[in-house]
Amino acid sequence: MDPQAFLADVEAVPHTLRRLAAALDAGELPLARIGRTWDRVLLLGMGSSAYAAGVAAARLRAQGVAAVAELASSALLPPANPEMLVVAVSASGGSAETLAAVHDYLGTSTVVAVTEDLDSALAADADLALPLLAGAEPGGVASRSYRHTLALLLALGEQLRPGTAPQMARTCRRAATATEHLLSSRGWWLPAVADALDGPDGSWVVAPAARLASAQQSALMLREGPRRAATACESGDWSHVDVYLTKTLDYRMLLMPGSRWDSELLTWTGQRACTVVAVGAQAAGAAWTVTYPGQDSADVALLTETTVAELVAYRWWSAGPV
Repeated sequence: MDPQAFLADVEAVPHTLRRLAAALDAGELPLARIGRTWDRVLLLGMGSSAYAAGVAAARLRAQGVAAVAELASSALLPPANPEMLVVAVSASGGSAETLAAVHDYLGTSTVVAVTEDLDSALAADADLALPLLAGAEPGGVASRSYRHTLALLLALGEQLRPGTAPQMARTCRRAATATEHLLSSRGWWLPAVADALDGPDGSWVVAPAARLASAQQSALMLREGPRRAATACESGDWSHVDVYLTKTLDYRMLLMPGSRWDSELLTWTGQRACTVVAVGAQAAGAAWTVTYPGQDSADVALLTETTVAELVAYRWWSAGPV
């Protein structure tokens, strides 16, 4: 893992998202082969793959599909069933837990692999493989591959149930433009935001349930590169599980607004003088707000807002150990 290579990976996001958009528009990905007959879907993955799968499963459930996302390492996975579609996600195609989990479904359930490496063991085992088209990540951190996983899983959801995530190619292009804005404007917001989130007790990242993956992935970026303590939480649940820490710790929050429960959260953070940085919309009492074009679209936000944590992670990482 290398911080300079990681930054280059993040800076390449607009290019690869536009390439994915072109492939979606041209029908180059075999999504149509999956069909629209599946009412039961199991998504499997680890780490950021599992984060993206959680969002995709929730979208499908909202459309009436019995979809669940599970960690591939779980010992409590549902049994194989010929009427269940299994979507196994691994950017490398070699995650040991995902390969082991898929083994129990081969020959019974239809298995779709979502991977960057079409020559991988996962792709070889699956009935159908969908390429991420994110390209190699020399930085050693899943930045582009996370976004492409999310976009591809949402596009797969749209194939299964129209209305799940319409116009995904257009969303990818809008997210590319939004990411370019964050990258080009970082000179004025990044130093202040990185300092605001740099507390002695760590950082917390909070997002609505529909975009929980953004909080999970952002917290992972702060842990994986600079090796800082960082935790993700859902906006509504925050008032039940994390509010207690605001009384005893120097609490630094990176908030992705958009939950109907934001006001309750912000009441507590205001009363207890917590440091809040908002990404996207304004938040009452926020020390800093980072905005970008397209932030009012949940789909654009999903593919864009993690850029802030990535750039903060790079800044901390490249500065060396604290």
